[in-house]
Amino acid sequence: MKNAAQSSPLEKVTAITNARIFDGEKVIDSRNVVIKGETIIAVGGDLPANATIIDAKNATLLPGLIDAHVHTSIGGLRDALKFGVTTELEMNGDFTKRGRAIQLKNVNDVADVRSAGTAITAPGGHPDELLPDGDEIPDFILKELEKLSKEDREAMLAAYAHDHEEVPQVTTVEEAIKHVHTQVENGADYIKIMIEEGTVMAAPGLPVLSDEILKAAVEEAHKFDKIVIAHVLTADSSQSAIDIGVEGLGHLFIDRPEHTAKLVKSIADSGAFVTPCLVLNSSILGNPASELANDPRVYSKLSPEWIDILNSSFNTFPQGHMENSFRNVMDLHRAGVDILVGTDVSPVPVKNLGGLAHGASVHHEMQLLVMAGFTPIEALRSATSKPARRFGLNDRGQIAVGALADLVLVAGDPTTNISDTLSIQAVWYKGVQQLG
Repeated sequence: MKNAAQSSPLEKVTAITNARIFDGEKVIDSRNVVIKGETIIAVGGDLPANATIIDAKNATLLPGLIDAHVHTSIGGLRDALKFGVTTELEMNGDFTKRGRAIQLKNVNDVADVRSAGTAITAPGGHPDELLPDGDEIPDFILKELEKLSKEDREAMLAAYAHDHEEVPQVTTVEEAIKHVHTQVENGADYIKIMIEEGTVMAAPGLPVLSDEILKAAVEEAHKFDKIVIAHVLTADSSQSAIDIGVEGLGHLFIDRPEHTAKLVKSIADSGAFVTPCLVLNSSILGNPASELANDPRVYSKLSPEWIDILNSSFNTFPQGHMENSFRNVMDLHRAGVDILVGTDVSPVPVKNLGGLAHGASVHHEMQLLVMAGFTPIEALRSATSKPARRFGLNDRGQIAVGALADLVLVAGDPTTNISDTLSIQAVWYKGVQQLG
């Protein structure tokens, strides 16, 4: 297949022809998509005389995929793009607008990223139980730095130093409000709060901020027109998050108490979305993603370190049952709750955070949604148009005139066989062909 990145994307016109097209909502009749610069300029119609033609017969064209829950790095953003994930939404990390300016200057071979900045949590609260002790840069980050170019390494260190100059302490309403201001000043795209008492993470008794403090943070974020996403893993914490007015739940409750129906109605009535991260729930229950790791469409694109991670798991709540997660997500879906695809993958490969990998786990998440009861088209919406709409990214998640030319071409028909999303033939990011 011809590489459309061989000349300036500002000059080049590319026409993808004969493709089956999923536009972010449905399969459409048009078979041609024309790209100029960063933008889709036509869907259907006559082909421009000056266009480079790419014949996509027997293939399906999708909008670039969106991972609505990650913790990422430059390497993670690179891996994401290999799998057609053109946008990652970071839920606790360094890629605010300020962090992007530092770390991604002159870096072009990575997915786009948005970030909450540093999440609001209690001192010693989640995710401290997952991290090494001490104030030094963790060994797993130092190991990752060794693999980077000098420029990438310096950028990552600069961002890390800035965001760890002073560990934000939130113990009062006033400190919560100040924390929101700090994240907004750094260019956070939304705000994240943690409600995690630790049972599911094999760390019962983790400190959690009071509802009063968290509600003050939510209200302050809303003053800046920022949506708030809550980390929750149980039904009770999910209800608490809804009660204080968040726009999204960053996980799916892993338990299924008797009052689940009441909770589902509460979430639906609130209008909040849910990013279930079924891949994480599966890992928490002790299931490695070995079938994914053994797929040649996956292991050909990932480093041995990430394949090892896929073959491991969190395994912090082995007494749980995946069927509960499937039933919970389907109850929410049937109630009209927007379900978004997310993975909660870590920025670098760490053994105790197993079962997840950038890019690849988005495809796994769609497969699990289909196993739960979604149609393939519903799963594709959850990875494209729905996260774009809920996060206000109105220039992506769709194949339409004027949208960004973030596109994935796959062999086969993932609208009937979701596994075909991994059969990637080409990826375009802002009009530039990355693979193919």
